[in-house]
Amino acid sequence: MTDDESTDDESADDESAGSGARGRSFRFDYRPGVLRFGAGSVASLGSELGAQGVERALVVTGRTVGETSAVMDPVREGLGDRLAGVFAETTPAKRLSTAYDAVAAMREHDADALVAVGGGSSLDVATVASVLAATDRDRAVVADEFQTTGTVMVPEAALPPIAAVPTTLAGAELSQVAGITASPEHGLVDAERGGGIGHPALMPSAVFHDAELVATTPRRVLAASAMNGFDKALESTYARNATPITDATATRSLSVLQDALPALGDDPVTPGDVDPVLEGILLAQYGVSRPDGTTLSLVHAFGHALTRTYDVQQGAAHGVVAPHALEYLLAETGAGRALLADAFDVADAGPAEAIDAAIVDAVAEVRDALGLPARLRDVDGPTREAFPTVAQHVLDDSFMANAPRELDASREDVASILERAY
Repeated sequence: MTDDESTDDESADDESAGSGARGRSFRFDYRPGVLRFGAGSVASLGSELGAQGVERALVVTGRTVGETSAVMDPVREGLGDRLAGVFAETTPAKRLSTAYDAVAAMREHDADALVAVGGGSSLDVATVASVLAATDRDRAVVADEFQTTGTVMVPEAALPPIAAVPTTLAGAELSQVAGITASPEHGLVDAERGGGIGHPALMPSAVFHDAELVATTPRRVLAASAMNGFDKALESTYARNATPITDATATRSLSVLQDALPALGDDPVTPGDVDPVLEGILLAQYGVSRPDGTTLSLVHAFGHALTRTYDVQQGAAHGVVAPHALEYLLAETGAGRALLADAFDVADAGPAEAIDAAIVDAVAEVRDALGLPARLRDVDGPTREAFPTVAQHVLDDSFMANAPRELDASREDVASILERAY
């Protein structure tokens, strides 16, 4: 689980999300932590956590970031006397066993909070560790629960606070969910298992968007993660549970990112290049992960279907599929057209078909400027023979519940999108 589970709020107005309707009914329950933005903002880590009652924080990160002094030195200095220790053992696999190791490190260093530094993997492991640290259940019981259900119960007890210091651009730091896996090789379970947890209490209590730290990440990693973040704003314009608030943040995000993302297409990437991108990603993610549902939809369903089955990086999968999926959705429903046209400044392109084409071109141009693959055949994805199976995975994905109400996608429709992307 990498994003919010979807819900279908029947109290919402039946008009298409993003249609420009005024006065539509909605519920917006959003509980983000404190947001600190700007180059050098991690210098406030210690004071911010101190204001939240934290005495000692364990830094949770991966080995590469943990060995990157340009990231770790400012984090250590920012925490000052509140630095309890560093646990630099997270991996992209996001193992349950690693989360338990982080809990052991918390106890060893007498830490009462966690600071996740890096990408979504470190944040997810730290989030799961905070859940495990707040319960006295035996780990064999927890492992059996995860093996059976794919999730871990979040206790009613208060969780150790988590501060997030992202070094990538996917936007996972403003989320109330976390993905996790387990395998026999690493103990606890008898068979490979993937899943995750979701609860409003999992939202980080503080997030530090610091361009100086993000700029240390390799360009290709930033480019791929940025496409994922960009698509969150894209999808928020047509999600059935969009609100006027997400309309505003998403369209502003797209406008900012359309101008800012091309700077990530070439080396070197500087903090000045990253700063406006971080602003756009923050806006893209704001309000996406809510207790009553997420605004992620069709494109992310494709991303899940491709990355869960094939060795395709999430951002690359999004880059390949997004223009084709959007072209299909606009032709079928027109949902989000007005908002997207305004965001990309193509409202005067002509009739609806011309506007749709201009919107799709704008998305493809962002993908190309980031240097991401444009064809499914150029990534380690499915063959044409597997398209019907992948299409069914897309339709079965929980995010499809957030697609516009008018969209009635068939397996043949989804397979045809994969064909065009191939």
